[in-house]
Amino acid sequence: MLRIMLINDTPKKVGRLKAALEEAGFDVIDESVSALDLPLRVEQARPDVVLIDTDSPSRDVMEQVCLVSRDQPRPIVMFTDEQDPRVMRQAIQSGVSAYIVEGINATRMKPILDVAMARFESDQALRQQLLAREMQLDERKRIEQAKGILMRMKDCDEDEAYTLMRRQAMSKQQKLIQVAEQIIAMDKMLK
Repeated sequence: MLRIMLINDTPKKVGRLKAALEEAGFDVIDESVSALDLPLRVEQARPDVVLIDTDSPSRDVMEQVCLVSRDQPRPIVMFTDEQDPRVMRQAIQSGVSAYIVEGINATRMKPILDVAMARFESDQALRQQLLAREMQLDERKRIEQAKGILMRMKDCDEDEAYTLMRRQAMSKQQKLIQVAEQIIAMDKMLK
């Protein structure tokens, strides 16, 4: 069962959303009438999903969502009456997984949360792929830098420098990037 944190950033009563969630079979583990301390509350409660009920998301709410998305990523669903596409885009860019306009209905809760979870997982997978690609690119740059150092030190061409690095990696049972980092560190020390 999903553990839900409920933020009611409206003058309306929290009860309508909480009742719909409980009717749909979800566990509301934390409730608040303000999003201003959202990162701390998320860290303490560790919910599976954060639901925010707001008439129109304020800049403060968007900032809190952005902080949670950056530091403690999890699906965030926003229920609102605001239909402005610009506000909708800002909410999505801040980290909202699902932006629901008009109406809270217990029968819609499960599909809404399922979509939010799927979108969140997809976004996280894309972020992980991007990080992996960035790491690969950084490793390639470091290997190229180490080859350049070897070419200068050994007065050899690029293929010979690469062969030397591969031999060293194989003989020491290391990855090529580890050998490259050692060469770069040695070059810095000798300068």
